[in-house]
Amino acid sequence: MGGFEDYFLRQHYAKVANLGDKLGEISGLIDWEKFRPILSDMYRDTKAEGGRPHIDEILMVKLLVLQGWYGLSDYEAERQATDRVSFWHFLGCPEKVPDRTTLWLFRERLTEKGKIHLIWEELQRQLDEKGYRIKRGTIQDATFITADPGHAPADKPRGDEAKTRRSRDGTWTKKGKKSEFGYKLHVLTDKENQFVRRFDTTTGSVHDSQIDLSEKGETVYRDKGYFGTIPFASTDKTMHRAVRGKELSVKDKRRNRAINRTRSLVERPFAVIKRVFHAGHVLVTTHLRVHAKNLFSCFCYNLFNLISIRNAERQLSHSD
Repeated sequence: MGGFEDYFLRQHYAKVANLGDKLGEISGLIDWEKFRPILSDMYRDTKAEGGRPHIDEILMVKLLVLQGWYGLSDYEAERQATDRVSFWHFLGCPEKVPDRTTLWLFRERLTEKGKIHLIWEELQRQLDEKGYRIKRGTIQDATFITADPGHAPADKPRGDEAKTRRSRDGTWTKKGKKSEFGYKLHVLTDKENQFVRRFDTTTGSVHDSQIDLSEKGETVYRDKGYFGTIPFASTDKTMHRAVRGKELSVKDKRRNRAINRTRSLVERPFAVIKRVFHAGHVLVTTHLRVHAKNLFSCFCYNLFNLISIRNAERQLSHSD
């Protein structure tokens, strides 16, 4: 990009920033360069045998964050990153925005090379470094992520034997009286700041209670769906439910209300992920691809939450 065009775009961005740019706030929240060593070994041109120069890893990660933040398809991510100056600035003012195929291939490579959880671990490390460690209390819950089932009958083969793209890894389950097709996003948040600390993705038919994200030494708060299972956590704060022939006692009801006041905090991440990021429905068709999408939904939520916490801290310091 020439000097004049670059100058013009920077001047235009300055006007946008004066009106308020959420992406500008996100950009400085974490150290993006820390992700580079995690990803650089995915490419041959960084090794002795050499290879075709690859597109900058940090640019690609930021593009996936943009995609998750605005609920964009690969095509829309490419188009809007090319069209919108705030997107261009967030990406580091690149001379050229990666196309949709490059974006898709990068996300596939993250999954194939096992980088998904390394990215997540680095984000958690940075949150810990900023003083937002898990003190003790954690909250676990799950939410349904719908997918397109297609028109195949229920007994038609899925997975590797599927004949259509819409009948891959998703499964059916009952939600109340309604049948839903898709996947589940399981998350564990910390009680103090409500950051998503751990997450997992399963197909829709897996019961919430089969996934335990808690760890020894923690206290975990869970709803009635987990009743009857023992968590890894040292202290179990799972709500009780009535069973056949035994109603809940007054003491149990009181305990449930107390637990629910804390447990309900986990609903905020789900609300942001679905209503703000529009990530409650996926078009990708395999478990691993949905898991990658969920990673960046949770990644974006943590950035969203970090902005809220930082703003609250600034307001508190000004009031003092």
